[in-house]
Amino acid sequence: MALPEEYLQYPHRRHAMDHHRYRWSNLFERPAVRWKNDARIALWVTVVSEFFPLNQQGKPFKPPGGMVTPYPDFRHYSSRDYGNRVGIFRLFKVFERLGIKATVAMNAAVAERYPFLARQVIDRGYEIICHGYDMDSLHYSGMSEEEERTLIAKSRQIISQVTGIIPQGWLSPASSESFLTPDLVQEEGFTYFCDWANDEMPYEFTTRKGKLLAMPYSEEISDRQIIFGYHHTEEQFAEQVKDQFHVLLAESNRYGGRILSIVLYPYISGLPYRIDIVENMLRYIVQRPGVWSATASEIAHCFMNQ
Repeated sequence: MALPEEYLQYPHRRHAMDHHRYRWSNLFERPAVRWKNDARIALWVTVVSEFFPLNQQGKPFKPPGGMVTPYPDFRHYSSRDYGNRVGIFRLFKVFERLGIKATVAMNAAVAERYPFLARQVIDRGYEIICHGYDMDSLHYSGMSEEEERTLIAKSRQIISQVTGIIPQGWLSPASSESFLTPDLVQEEGFTYFCDWANDEMPYEFTTRKGKLLAMPYSEEISDRQIIFGYHHTEEQFAEQVKDQFHVLLAESNRYGGRILSIVLYPYISGLPYRIDIVENMLRYIVQRPGVWSATASEIAHCFMNQ
């Protein structure tokens, strides 16, 4: 039996792409990017500050880091709370000693519950990325457009009211999206988002009412993925970050500026027995010539200006 003729008609068939969201391109054939002060590596350190409700619904799935045992799971709830109460300030001290400008991806519920913490981020000259409302308020296809729009607007408004600063960046809780999330994020006024893990440099993302910049947030080089996900040691985590740095540094000689994105969870890296390894890893990088420590917005603006 022959296939029907329409089976072979594919409206989106073209060079390497099957959608309209962004153009396909080879990273190693793009124009070279120049960072501030002719730096070769833009160091983007993101601390993830999350709130996991004790009575999580897990809809449509349980996010990474969520509650594990039957209600009430105080073991994991208090561990996550430790990150926002203790661990994050230990990381801030490391950043202060090393001159690192951090970016904090923060649930709006954290700003609501711990306004002191949210204001501390801004007072230290760091940046807050809006990380949705909380880790039990995921974005997914099946929720209505109006429900998702309200959730995005509420999250941004809470952080703005607490800090006095309107966040420019968006990271969905658990990086979970509906088919409309980028459109709604752009329409709410965000200039960049961090959900798509398909590049190592920023690129232009098309939404139904304008452009959005996709930033190369790297969950792959995070303490949670490597230590909790892959069950590697802290020393192996540090070694892998250094390996990532060296490859990008070598590529920058030929292809222009690169971004080293490092993601840290304060309930993991903020523990006393890990903090020295994390500090030594970061010191190894910032002491090398040609490294520019910057927030996500600073990197995004530098890129867009070129």
